[in-house]
Amino acid sequence: MKFLLDMNLSPRWVGLLTDAGTEAVHWSTVGALNAPDAQIMAYARINEFVVLTHDLDFSAILAATQGDKPSVVQIRADDVSPDVIGRQVISALRQMEAELQEGALVTIDPNRIRLRVLPLQTKAD
Repeated sequence: MKFLLDMNLSPRWVGLLTDAGTEAVHWSTVGALNAPDAQIMAYARINEFVVLTHDLDFSAILAATQGDKPSVVQIRADDVSPDVIGRQVISALRQMEAELQEGALVTIDPNRIRLRVLPLQTKAD
C-alpha cells in the first residue's frame, strides 16, 4: 500500500509511514503546493495511492463523484502530529489494509475508527 500525504499534514509523516514498512510521499514532492484537492485525488487514483489527510474535502469529493478510488484516510484530531497520533494511525492502517486496497474511506479520531466502503452511497440510493 502506498500513501500520498496531503499538504495539511507534516512531511514527518513520510518517515513514520516508511519506518512502518509502507511507501509514502508528501504531495509537496510530486505536485504544485497550491493544487486543488481534485488534482491530488486524480494523481492518487492514477498512481494507486491512498490519500492521507486532515481535510474533509476529500470525502466530499468521493461522495459527489461516487468514486471507488482512491481510498482516503482522514485524521480527525486537534493535534495531527505523528508524535501524538501516529501509533494509532499506523495501527488503523494495518487493521484496514484490505479495505483500503479495495476502496474505502477511513476516519481516525482519538476515540474511534470509522470505515465506509467505496463508492459512498447516499440513503436515497
